[in-house]
Amino acid sequence: MLDEMDVKILRILQEDCTRPVAEIGKEVGLSTTPCWRRVQKLEEAGVIKRRVAVLDPDKVNAGVTVFVSIKTDHHSLNWLEKFRSAVADFPEVVEFYRMSGEVDYLLRVAVPDIGAYDTFYKKLISRIEIAKVSSAFAMEQMKYTTSLPLQFALETIHSKADKAQAS
Repeated sequence: MLDEMDVKILRILQEDCTRPVAEIGKEVGLSTTPCWRRVQKLEEAGVIKRRVAVLDPDKVNAGVTVFVSIKTDHHSLNWLEKFRSAVADFPEVVEFYRMSGEVDYLLRVAVPDIGAYDTFYKKLISRIEIAKVSSAFAMEQMKYTTSLPLQFALETIHSKADKAQAS
């Protein structure tokens, strides 16, 4: 279970995971060793899944974002696993979701241009049968973050503390 100190550490790491543990500890009011132990526990518990560099898509020639909505007439586990496997092979697919509602699956694809998307699309439909595909090209990115909102973790912490005090 997370506590408020863990949330403070996570907030800092989401902004810049390269900051030294001593610096993070100082900011949250811990010495280096206890801060390092907390980070290690957060990693072991799977709260911190991995540490990565966030790249500028334009500078790596992947500046076109395409949202691909997919509907299928196939809803078997076998088809799902085949589809999941096919999509996993495409580095252009940077996000992949199974959805509720009108769309069965949603992909976020990063490519250099429309031609590269067309090539991706043709490879995808050659690998798996899809009933309907709709592609929407992002015109402008208005907000992008890899940081998750941590206020919900704090609400859970405070709610559990309130319940403990009441009993």
